[in-house]
Amino acid sequence: MGKAIDAKNLNIYYGSFLAVEGVSMSIRPQTVTALIGPSGCGKSTFLRSINRMHEVIPGARVEGSLELDGKDLYGPGIDPVGVRRQIGMVFQRPNPFPTMSIYDNVIAGQRLNSKKMKKEATDALVEQSLRGANLWNEVKDRLDKPGSGLSGGQQQRLCIARAIAVQPDVLLMDEPCSALDPISTLAIEDLINELKTEYTIVIVTHNMQQAARVSDFTGFFNIEGTGKPGHLVEMDETKTIFSQPRQKATEDYVSGRFG
Repeated sequence: MGKAIDAKNLNIYYGSFLAVEGVSMSIRPQTVTALIGPSGCGKSTFLRSINRMHEVIPGARVEGSLELDGKDLYGPGIDPVGVRRQIGMVFQRPNPFPTMSIYDNVIAGQRLNSKKMKKEATDALVEQSLRGANLWNEVKDRLDKPGSGLSGGQQQRLCIARAIAVQPDVLLMDEPCSALDPISTLAIEDLINELKTEYTIVIVTHNMQQAARVSDFTGFFNIEGTGKPGHLVEMDETKTIFSQPRQKATEDYVSGRFG
């Protein structure tokens, strides 16, 4: 089931460059939190720091604390691969493994975790994960076909199935609908609503309507200027952010005056 995420005074660096400064936020379990803000304001960097994905860039490091249910994700001896098992990620563009079948795409994470499973168990996991991603009925008769043969919206749901197959606690989504048409976008949004009963979800989006539709809480990030660090301006219940934000910058952004 979903777990709580707590960031306290988090600074994120790339080498000597401070990319994100002083983020403190609490994300409740089994909720959807949207991160919004203009391009380059650090929201995706913050998102990637939650499962230590930003570390794939040399020189990346953090200061401050980031906890999952009270456990320091950056504590000594914590394996980033283990963190990524608990905290799954869905990227901006659908990225199924192109040469793998739909079936093998779903269980790729389990195989990487070198868990030996019987055929009946993997069959059940594939069906459960595809059902969880609202994709089973569309692909159940072609599980042996390449994932790359699916439409963009189906590929993104396949990536969600792959993420939930390893049974994480948290799902991070970095603009998961930006490459999709409106109907596929709606399918993903409906799915997010269903998934929050099982997972804590954090989504970066540039689509204000999407943030308003899918999220319970919204965090607004901003940046003072090029080369300056991004920071969290405010975070609140989504309806408050969109109707009565405390900060003028938030009001200007959500009403379309900048960004």
